[in-house]
Amino acid sequence: MASVPTSAVLPVKLPALRTALPEWGPILFGLLCLYLPTGYRLFTGVWSTEEQAHGPIILGLSLWLIWRSWPALLARLDAPRPAAGGWPLLVFALLCYILGRSQQILALEIGSFILSLAAILLLKFGSRALRFLWFPFFFMCFMVPLPGPLVAMLTMPMKMAVSFATEQLLFALGFPIARAGVILQIGQYQLLVADACAGLQTLLTLEALGLFYLNLVRHSSAFRNIVLALLIIPISFSANVIRVITLSLITYYFGDAAGQGFLHGFAGMVLFITALILILAVDSMLQWYVKRRQRAAGEVE
Repeated sequence: MASVPTSAVLPVKLPALRTALPEWGPILFGLLCLYLPTGYRLFTGVWSTEEQAHGPIILGLSLWLIWRSWPALLARLDAPRPAAGGWPLLVFALLCYILGRSQQILALEIGSFILSLAAILLLKFGSRALRFLWFPFFFMCFMVPLPGPLVAMLTMPMKMAVSFATEQLLFALGFPIARAGVILQIGQYQLLVADACAGLQTLLTLEALGLFYLNLVRHSSAFRNIVLALLIIPISFSANVIRVITLSLITYYFGDAAGQGFLHGFAGMVLFITALILILAVDSMLQWYVKRRQRAAGEVE
């Protein structure tokens, strides 16, 4: 297949961008005026913490998914059919923004950004466009911080479960470890399993990673999609256990300073790498099972 010269592609795209600029320029300018201060507050605040560091990743991936699906959306829509329901949604989004900005409620402020984008899509293209792009908007919900009381209520049982699993596995492997609640005693060192190591936000981040993977691969087998989506929760729990085990062994062999310093941040990388490997491994096993079942069905016929 002959390659298309770059000079033949750019003239097609640049005029399209120049044509769309008068229509979309004011909209983008308005969004920037509203949400640039919010972005600065997030990047210098909660998104710089370990618990919410997934926020910018979720936002970037969501916008990339919209950009990736945009040509298919335009090709699917014969003619834009603006939905009048976009106006009430836009008003509600602006009210959420005003309340969240004035009262320093980040969940409302971030949520208003998602609602504003959805309202603009409804006003410009209609409900069919929003249904087509439902996943990027759903995916963006993972960057909204959950209420503190809810996080605190659900995090403690999760930390207890991760601490128990870590203790049992390391004890079975012969390490000198004991547990009191969420405090692990390994050798001469004590480790407190913090919220960032086994909290609800970490579980949600890994759940988002799994759903993003499912959206990218788009398996034709409904069984494979459903089972993998259900198994993401135990996969996330297992990745958290492996992270705490890694941190415990780092502390045991290299000391408390190593565990709480640079290597503690590296344990976070271990968490996501482990989760990705487990997702790929489980998906491969499901692929093998689905193909085996299809072959068996073909032989029966």
